[in-house]
Amino acid sequence: MANIVAIVGRPNVGKSTLFNRLVEERKAIEDNMSGVTRDRHYGHAQWTGKFFSVIDTGGYVTGSEDMYEAEIRKQVKLAIEESDVILFVVDCHTGLTDLDSEFAKELRGSKKPIYVVANKADNQEKSFAAHEFYALGVSDFEVYPIASASGSGTGELLDQVITHFEDEGVEDPDADTPKISILGRPNVGKSSFLNALLGKDRSIVTDEAGTTRDSIHTRYQLFGQDFIITDTAGIRKKSKVTDDVEFYSVMRSLRTLEESDVIIIIVDATRGLESQDMSLISLAIKNNKGVMIMVNKWDLIEKDHKTMNKIKDDMLEKLGENKWIPIIFTSVLEKQRIFQAIELAVKVYENKTRRIPTSKLNDVMLAEIERYPPPAWKGKYIKIKYSTQLPTKNPVFAFFCNLPQYIKSPYTRYLENRLRENFDFEGVPVKIIYKNK
Repeated sequence: MANIVAIVGRPNVGKSTLFNRLVEERKAIEDNMSGVTRDRHYGHAQWTGKFFSVIDTGGYVTGSEDMYEAEIRKQVKLAIEESDVILFVVDCHTGLTDLDSEFAKELRGSKKPIYVVANKADNQEKSFAAHEFYALGVSDFEVYPIASASGSGTGELLDQVITHFEDEGVEDPDADTPKISILGRPNVGKSSFLNALLGKDRSIVTDEAGTTRDSIHTRYQLFGQDFIITDTAGIRKKSKVTDDVEFYSVMRSLRTLEESDVIIIIVDATRGLESQDMSLISLAIKNNKGVMIMVNKWDLIEKDHKTMNKIKDDMLEKLGENKWIPIIFTSVLEKQRIFQAIELAVKVYENKTRRIPTSKLNDVMLAEIERYPPPAWKGKYIKIKYSTQLPTKNPVFAFFCNLPQYIKSPYTRYLENRLRENFDFEGVPVKIIYKNK
């Protein structure tokens, strides 16, 4: 990524609000409770024709015993290393604090342009109070008083920030890049899986459920192909969600599902396929997404040579008509089959985008239809003349016939099964429509 701006500072100064203002979208969760943001969070922005990426980070705190603080500090330092410009956000309402001064010490070693952004300057008095932040001594530039909630002052700040970008940037570097999302219940190993793939700590991992809150997007390359892999917050049943932050985390996860191409549903091997997993699978199918099941924590299962097949058969029985969903057994902790899992996700994406030539489709399917023609309805014979794949993002096939209204769902399932047998659509919902000819 080129042209990168990192937003950093102590907790609860309004970093996520500024992030949302710059990307012009409520991508990061905002809450008055400190410590809501934990991982690095990316978005894309533009100002007067220049495009840049923005990184939101967690609040930087030193000397804390909180289990997340050390991990958040690592994420903040990675964001600083990755960025071209640093926005050091402080709070006009509370004024200069010891935490601001401590964090300023961390920034003094950086040779990158640093702008002190005095947030919550929502009146003239607070704007004048912003001058006290010159005492931080980390920037060669003036202090910029802004109110990110309303956008006041952000234009003047951005006018200066973009002067450090040598090129115009890319409007959306993620456009046309396949998107793979990792979903599942809390604490099934979603973040650990992402970190194991990347070989570094992209997401914070703890034994406590609910560690990931925002959806974490990461570029990943396999076989020379770029992908966006997204780690999401764990999704529990609605009745168990009582916390506002968790509610918004779940909403972000579900929106990520809608924006993705392939969904990896991670299941805890010790618990099996549960109703919440089935709900996520149904939602993925409803949204025409490629879908696969990754059974994690396989190392915790006592097994013999029949265990895997038995568990797989039990899962396929629960899936019912959706037996086309592939299942892979992994152990992220032992790095067992994790790369095969991502290879399977890539294969599902290829299946989702596969185009079948019309001539080949008709050679195969007309022979299958002749072998087992559609049942007559009230003495009327149904004749399917030909078929074609429609130019859609998902596999949709149109079959042209004389009486489309009389073809029933059992025959549609027959055609779908023949399509899957003859052309590889593993992991992908297939839709069949009938048109009058």
